[in-house]
Amino acid sequence: MGWAAVSAEDNLLKLVEAEEPDENDYRLQEQVGFILRKAHQRHVSIFAAHIADLTPPQFAALAKLRDVGETSQNQLGSLIAMDAATVKGVIDRLKARGFVELSKHEVDKRRLLVNLTAEGRDAIERLIPLAREITQETLAPLSAKEAAIFMKLLAKLA
Repeated sequence: MGWAAVSAEDNLLKLVEAEEPDENDYRLQEQVGFILRKAHQRHVSIFAAHIADLTPPQFAALAKLRDVGETSQNQLGSLIAMDAATVKGVIDRLKARGFVELSKHEVDKRRLLVNLTAEGRDAIERLIPLAREITQETLAPLSAKEAAIFMKLLAKLA
């Protein structure tokens, strides 16, 4: 392959490979957890600027309920990567705002089912376009190709 055919991505990979750290050297700012936390903080800040009245976990719960319909509280937690205690708090706050309703399972009365109310459905439908803007703004420093690669690589870590 000729020099002109080398892509910017190949050049970036070569640059990254050339910067391999000394095994005895530890720089916090170069650690995956630190970089992920900074990226997450940036994303949460962008989210709050667009959607100030819901937390990202509350939004996630509404968005997933929009997708799957009525489901158990525990199943919803699994679907949005939250433990049972955390999802219970999220659901309680959404219920207090009138966005979701709870009911008991017809057979297993211990099982709580969660569903969107009409108000919750209206809210999430209104917020989906903002969520798309949040994603675009979060990924704005990347080219379209870099963003696609980043999302694929990040999904491998999840």
